[in-house]
Amino acid sequence: MTRLILIACLCSTTVCFAADPAPTFKPQIIDDTVEIGYGTAIGDVNGDGKPDIILADKKEFVWYQNPTWKRHVIAENLTVRDNVCIAARDIDGDGKVEIAVGAQWNPGDTLNSGAIFYLEPPADRTQLWNPIQLPHQPVIHRMRWVKLAKDHFALVVSPLHGKGNKGGEGAGVKLIAYEKPVNSKDAWKQTVIEDTLHVTHNLDPAQWNPQTEAEEILYAGREGAMLLTYDAGEWKKQPFPIIEGSGEIRMGLLAPTSRFIATIEPLHGDKLVLYQSDYRSEGSDTKPTSIVSRQILDDNIKAGHAVATADLFGNGRQEIVAGWRTPNKDQKVGVKVYWSTDATGKTWKSAWIDDNGMACEDLRLGDLDGDGRIDIVAAGRDSHNLKIYWNRSE
Repeated sequence: MTRLILIACLCSTTVCFAADPAPTFKPQIIDDTVEIGYGTAIGDVNGDGKPDIILADKKEFVWYQNPTWKRHVIAENLTVRDNVCIAARDIDGDGKVEIAVGAQWNPGDTLNSGAIFYLEPPADRTQLWNPIQLPHQPVIHRMRWVKLAKDHFALVVSPLHGKGNKGGEGAGVKLIAYEKPVNSKDAWKQTVIEDTLHVTHNLDPAQWNPQTEAEEILYAGREGAMLLTYDAGEWKKQPFPIIEGSGEIRMGLLAPTSRFIATIEPLHGDKLVLYQSDYRSEGSDTKPTSIVSRQILDDNIKAGHAVATADLFGNGRQEIVAGWRTPNKDQKVGVKVYWSTDATGKTWKSAWIDDNGMACEDLRLGDLDGDGRIDIVAAGRDSHNLKIYWNRSE
């Protein structure tokens, strides 16, 4: 009888643990000399099948080679002022990422600041890459490679302000898609996707509609958020009516057909907010931008600057990771994970990933060691560090 009771208790415990996981992450400092850590990316730089870490720091763009995390400089001192963003993705299917970067960061100069470079790799990718400068708008702030069709990608670049803006008023921000020619030194095709927002902050390429080959873009700024779709060579936009002014925006899934959006509100704000969508792509009449609920998951962050989503616990639901760079009400900076305790997404819990050791400027998620569990990479502004948080959650 005792043995039967013990087995029943163990089975019960296993079920509860799977439904409500206990996050376990082991930190490893990769670099403690980071100046600002403006932007991070994860991707295979040298084609060895292992995802590397790529960082946009104040004056250098660097990559850290998996698994030793040896630091290699990609480019340095491209402009007089700071670097600000990076985009890395394998867009030609050769198993190695293509890299574009943004620099000459000066948010106070809406006329002459900003720079965009495509970095052409040498045969030995541990050596310096060749920068090819592209036309640009002022105040370049964020960029991502976005899939437009099978084997067809564009570099989508977002400035912070519109050209000549003062106090967030004036011309709209031009969100531009750059399409790479066969010879990267030739002129790149440019398409203005959107130009009605006046202060923008981030974008998320996402498969909002899984029935399409193209990715959609979730795009956020001070005035709200919108969904941008590419179809038959044209871009279309649809505002999310109830999403408020935001700095960060990411798509997540509670189930394969249950989407949510996580934001930091307002721009550089103090709230992590969850929006649940009832959009179904399988013959539904529901609008793609239909949102059924808004829920504040955390209102004790400050200068929130990073959000990411992934299935961290292998339970079929995606969790949210958020980081901030300024001490909150408890005088803490850091990174936290948030997870739903049920498939409806009505109840959420949170736990520290880094309690006051990471003034988070940016973060990315990816399986760095091939164990099937998603790890976390974060770069710190005032903490001047780059860390991996190894996922050891059972």
